[in-house]
Amino acid sequence: MRTEALLFGVVALFFAAVAALYGWWSEEPAGTAVLTIAFLMGAVVSFFSAVQYRRKGRRAQDRGDAEVADGAGSSEFFPPDSRWPVVTALGFAVAATGVVYGLWLFLIGCAVLARGVLGLVFQYVDREG
Repeated sequence: MRTEALLFGVVALFFAAVAALYGWWSEEPAGTAVLTIAFLMGAVVSFFSAVQYRRKGRRAQDRGDAEVADGAGSSEFFPPDSRWPVVTALGFAVAATGVVYGLWLFLIGCAVLARGVLGLVFQYVDREG
C-alpha cells in the first residue's frame, strides 16, 4: 500500500498546486472548488493507503519472492439467492417515476426502496460465523 499512498499523494499535490494557480489566475470559484475537492479526494485515498500500510505492513503483491498462494486469503461468506436487490431496484424505479407523476408515487417508491435497503443490510444479521 506504500506505492498507492505515494501515487495518490503525488496526485493530491498536483491538484493542490493546480487549484492554487487556477484560483489565483482565473478568480473563478467553481473551478477552484472542483480542483480543491479533487485534491481532498486524492489526499483521503493517500491517507487511507498509508494507514493501511502502517497497520498491516507489506502485502504479498509488494514482494518479489511471493507465491500466488501467499496472496490468497480465507474464503468469505457468499450469500445465496436474495429477493432484496429486486425489491430495491423496483423501489428506485417507482420513486424515479414518482418524480414525474406525483408526490404520492414518489413516497410509495421511497417506502419500497427503504424496505429493500433495510432487507439487504439486515438479511444475514442472524448468521453465525
